Amino acid sequence: MAQDATVPKLNFEYWLDKAIEWGQATTLESQKDVCLHLPQLQEFLHQLYETIKHSGSTVAIQQFPLIGQLLGRLCWNPFVIGYDESQKTLMWCLCCLYSSEPQNSVELKANSWIRSLLCHLLSSSKWESNEAETGAFISALGYTSADYYCHLVKNMVVSLVTELRENQFNGLNIQGSISASHVNAVSIFCVPLITLPDLTPLLETLLLYHGGSSKEILSSEFLEAVNEAFLKKKISLSQSAVFSLWLRHLPSLEKATLHLLDQLFSIQLNSLEEVACVMKDSLLPQASCHPAIFRIVNEIFKNALMETDGTSGVTTIIQVFTQLFLQAHQNENKQHKFPLKAYFPYHHQPLVRGLVRRPFELPPTYWSQHLKHISDMLKALVEDGNVSSLTDLFEIWVLVACFGEWLDIAAEQLLKAAVEPDAVLWLLAFYYCPKNENQQRTQTMVEAQAVYSHLMMLFSCTDLSLKDLEPVVHRITGIEQCWNQCLTTHLLTNFLLFSPGGHKIAQQCIYHITKTTDTSKEVYNLLIRTAYRFNHSGEENQRIVKLLNELLQQRTLKV
Repeated sequence: MAQDATVPKLNFEYWLDKAIEWGQATTLESQKDVCLHLPQLQEFLHQLYETIKHSGSTVAIQQFPLIGQLLGRLCWNPFVIGYDESQKTLMWCLCCLYSSEPQNSVELKANSWIRSLLCHLLSSSKWESNEAETGAFISALGYTSADYYCHLVKNMVVSLVTELRENQFNGLNIQGSISASHVNAVSIFCVPLITLPDLTPLLETLLLYHGGSSKEILSSEFLEAVNEAFLKKKISLSQSAVFSLWLRHLPSLEKATLHLLDQLFSIQLNSLEEVACVMKDSLLPQASCHPAIFRIVNEIFKNALMETDGTSGVTTIIQVFTQLFLQAHQNENKQHKFPLKAYFPYHHQPLVRGLVRRPFELPPTYWSQHLKHISDMLKALVEDGNVSSLTDLFEIWVLVACFGEWLDIAAEQLLKAAVEPDAVLWLLAFYYCPKNENQQRTQTMVEAQAVYSHLMMLFSCTDLSLKDLEPVVHRITGIEQCWNQCLTTHLLTNFLLFSPGGHKIAQQCIYHITKTTDTSKEVYNLLIRTAYRFNHSGEENQRIVKLLNELLQQRTLKV
């Protein structure tokens, strides 16, 4: 059919011949040909409507004597009426042929025929007879909503679904009466009809169909079109169908992940509950229970971290995603649950197990001990020569970043509980400064210890002023190294939240440091993470919750 690629835009005879050749598209060859010509046909129908819309029915029929035969045939071709705006254009072409004042029996008969076609088009689509554009015309005809529904597409779907399911795996024996080429053809035919609600059972059956071939049997155009429609919420699919789509078509999974990140970056999110809601709606955390999907999504997140230099916004998004993935993994049926090593195959497994344990799974009195255990394992990996390259170091840092909930717990426990400060401070120092070139991490550790010592001297004070915190604030405003600035900001913000006197000067202090430094996003993300944890941990502290809400309204944080 390649020679037909450049037909004239208004070659009426060409399209009439095509319509006669296609019929109702009941053969494999005719269906393929229809799908290949749909964009050109839609362009022709637009041109035809522009040509006849002001001419009146008599002039239109004089200009195109066989226009009724062409439109009538196209209206009964399910592939044509299911494609984009072709159905709408066919309706307006038919309206142009309707005689408002029929003069003879021929025009009366033509009007009756047009009414029946309009009824068919309206009853087999998402359009309703009360739609503004078509309702007035139908009412003028004295016609009511259709009393019947065209079963052509529905019957075709039922037939194909039954055929595919009967030929699906039966134990280890495959019933091989359907060829891979036939299934591929069916997937191609679905492309222009994907958004039709009646087609959903067939879409899902195709996505879940595996005919025993080592190669993908569904067309890439079909897989891309289904993914696009799903991401734009034009269709609704079962979770199993969506997961199967992403497992069998890597570009669709990559596009879905990037689409999620674009969503989260493009909207103003006021809480991590909103972030979690958008993520769950995407189905990606649930789909990531399959290790192959998890590793691809995780790789894309790692690239996002690299491109943004690990900004707090990106790490916060990844931390929430990881928490939702762990929830989904825990809810998996034990018989189908993959071991953790399947998701983190190249990492030190004791460290993985330590990070994976959620804080709420342990008594708060055990948190300090667990943090020391994590810190000791991490320090042994990083400083005892087991890390041979910056790439290995980055992989370890990403793992820690994914489970950043423990980092927030660490900064909090430093102030609230009896901990071994050096171990916990080292954990935070590693997160904010993973590389130790030119003793960077060592210097960060020294800075953190000084800040921690000063804050602990003030922790029990109930009457504090901003002047009391000047040495710490100066370390934030006067530090050029962003890692030291971020770590000090983390410690100070927790001090303001959890110390008896900190809440009195919290707004003033945070306003000062976010106005004079580039730390507003760091503070904002820390606050919404803390609020999210308090909302889901069962911890009751009305003072802290109230303070968090007040701080999140801070003008300097709205950037």
